[in-house]
Amino acid sequence: MAAEIHPRPQTRKPVLLSKIEGFQDVVNTAVIIPKEDGVISVSQDRTIRVWLKRDSGQYWPSVYHTMPVACSCMSFNPETRRISLGLENGTVSEFVLSEDYNQMTPARTYQAHQGGVTVVLFVLEMEWVLSTGQDKSFTWHCSESGQQLGTYQTTAWVSGLQFDVETRHAFVGDHSGQVTILKLEQDNCSLVTTFKGHTGNVTALCWDPVQRVLFSGSSDHSIIMWDIGGRKGTAFELQGHNDKVQGLCYASHTRQLISCGSDGGIVIWSMDVTRQETPEWLDSDSCQKCEQPFFWNFKQMWDSKKIGLRQHHCRKCGQAVCGKCSSKRSTIPLMGFEFEVRVCDSCHDSITDEERAPTATFHDSKHSIIHMQYEPTRGWLLTSGTDKIIKLWDMTPVVS
Repeated sequence: MAAEIHPRPQTRKPVLLSKIEGFQDVVNTAVIIPKEDGVISVSQDRTIRVWLKRDSGQYWPSVYHTMPVACSCMSFNPETRRISLGLENGTVSEFVLSEDYNQMTPARTYQAHQGGVTVVLFVLEMEWVLSTGQDKSFTWHCSESGQQLGTYQTTAWVSGLQFDVETRHAFVGDHSGQVTILKLEQDNCSLVTTFKGHTGNVTALCWDPVQRVLFSGSSDHSIIMWDIGGRKGTAFELQGHNDKVQGLCYASHTRQLISCGSDGGIVIWSMDVTRQETPEWLDSDSCQKCEQPFFWNFKQMWDSKKIGLRQHHCRKCGQAVCGKCSSKRSTIPLMGFEFEVRVCDSCHDSITDEERAPTATFHDSKHSIIHMQYEPTRGWLLTSGTDKIIKLWDMTPVVS
């Protein structure tokens, strides 16, 4: 049974700045143009649009371009004004925007995949275009020559991709719930390691190059923080959504993580706290508190003449317990449980009020989010939803 989130009343909350409407289909990706009152969007309706804010306060498209097939993903580099656009036919098309953002010029097309492109990234420092596809492949191309430099076969569709420029590591999250780390060279790559912590497919990745921490979001409603730089092998869970996690971004200057989900929730997590790893669930044939047998333990049930009980697990200590010995619920924010979860009675008594202090705030976007992007310079957040609407938020009241 899914845990129920009870949002606490907030005095400070995101401020809705604008709505952008008029799409015929779902907006797959959109980005805020830094230093401009503008947004670039790509949609399932095959359009790529550049929206600029007019004197009326409304956003109107200065560029409206229709692609031959649906646009699935996009990467925008503000320094070069280069748009790298992933299409459902497997190609990556590049365009360059004019300085006034009123014209878009085709630059190059890459035949990158045999299936639809799922993620695309342009890395200016390397002059590389990284992309993943439904053909279960990860490729990278030289953006100067247009030549494919290398490819790597993944185990499943990739739905999350991040790249660390300094170490040339690519982080690849796929539909099996696995995160793969690859070391890229000019024309080859090597497998570094794989992480498996999600029970659902990976839906979003976020990399903090300063703390060297990777965040992964999943359709299992959870977020995992992987401490890569510490080389401790630690992983911290964050449970704050009732549905699929759709976007992650990290505000390094305030050490806050922003997550968005299909449940419409925008969650702000304080990462400036000492978090604890969640324990592994222990296996046992009987309750580790009262020693009553569980329902599959026929021998002990027969010997003790007792009916077997259903097995549960304490989220704090990981012990296998019966319902009677775990009748209470508690939040455990430092373990990532911002809403009440099952704990055994002895753990419940040991949790102090200070340990129950929340480390996250919850806000309702009032639409089912499928994509998000954070622009740290102004503290703006962009969300797009299944309602075919883009919303722009001022996050400075809560990200500070």
